[in-house]
Amino acid sequence: MSVRTRDGLGGRAAVAGIGATEFSKDSGRSELTLAVEAVQAALADAGLTPADVDGLVTFTMDTSPEITVAQAAGIGELSFFSRVHYGGGAACATVQQAALAVATGVAEVVVCYRAFNERSGRRFGSGVQQREPSAEGAALGWSLPWGLLTPASWVAMAAQRYLHAYGLTPEAFGPVAVTARRHAATNPAAWFHGRPITLADHAASRWIVEPLRLLDCCQETDGGQALVVTTTERARDLRHAPAVITAAAQGAGRRQEGMTSFYRDDLTGLPEMDVVARQLWRTSGLRPGDIDVGILYDHFTPFVLMQLEEFGFCGPGEAAGFVAEDRLALNTHGGQLGEAYLHGMNGIAEAVRQLRGSAVNQVDGAVHALVTAGTGVPTSGLVLSADG
Repeated sequence: MSVRTRDGLGGRAAVAGIGATEFSKDSGRSELTLAVEAVQAALADAGLTPADVDGLVTFTMDTSPEITVAQAAGIGELSFFSRVHYGGGAACATVQQAALAVATGVAEVVVCYRAFNERSGRRFGSGVQQREPSAEGAALGWSLPWGLLTPASWVAMAAQRYLHAYGLTPEAFGPVAVTARRHAATNPAAWFHGRPITLADHAASRWIVEPLRLLDCCQETDGGQALVVTTTERARDLRHAPAVITAAAQGAGRRQEGMTSFYRDDLTGLPEMDVVARQLWRTSGLRPGDIDVGILYDHFTPFVLMQLEEFGFCGPGEAAGFVAEDRLALNTHGGQLGEAYLHGMNGIAEAVRQLRGSAVNQVDGAVHALVTAGTGVPTSGLVLSADG
């Protein structure tokens, strides 16, 4: 099913290859090695070679420079290389950058990658012990003196207000946690493979920062994920049916900070994701009812609920019931709660599998997939579609 897009990008580029390392708690190898393994796996999946690549995109937080990855992976000359800021918020924007490059002829084959030892190396969940020498690190000076040192503590502030505003309890987050682990239980790549949970398990898990429990929090993972982006025309000649990039967007809201936007007028939503949602719906011409699969960034369960509301799948305060009723195929790989925390890149790969028809928890006849990147930070999103 083809979609008439309303900007100059939609439909002109596609994801043609996906590749990943195993997801573990102790990879036993460098982050560069993980990046190269993922890049080579993605190229093999597409039926391409390193010599075909002329562009690379990653996160500013990635420790493996583009030129170093190119050298280690056997890639030759590069005509395009780029990085995107704001941690997990960069995930879908890496694909947007790649799509812009191939659609304008700046590059022909661009690989997006993210690799880290986030469990055995630097554990993001342990928080910020000192300010980093960067603009983002300097901004944290406003919150660090007050003991808000971890992502869980930052999200808990908004989550508590959300529950209060809508008269809910922390059990409202349970359906998201259970759905993710149910899907992960049938996914051999997932940390929670073979280990579904119940609402009772969620409610019994220990507090991390109220109102967040352990099972409201994502994995800490060692691993790498890569995606190959090229023109839709070229992708049609490769190994798999292309996942067409129907729409791509970035968004930052008013009074936006990293994950500490506590001075906004309202903490019950995600204004940066509203910016993304409005762009995606406008440029794709689609609406929530057209989406077959939702791959929503799930580092913490409350922000999944808020995303569903920002995109218009349900009204404010209604998302817990929406998820409990399985009204949308959600995070069918298990998400970052159940599969692995790869800054959202593994979610993009799952959307591609769904559109190919090769996902473990396949949605019959999936045509359109919505993918989002990190929440609470300047962020990004994609609508990917089956070709034809």
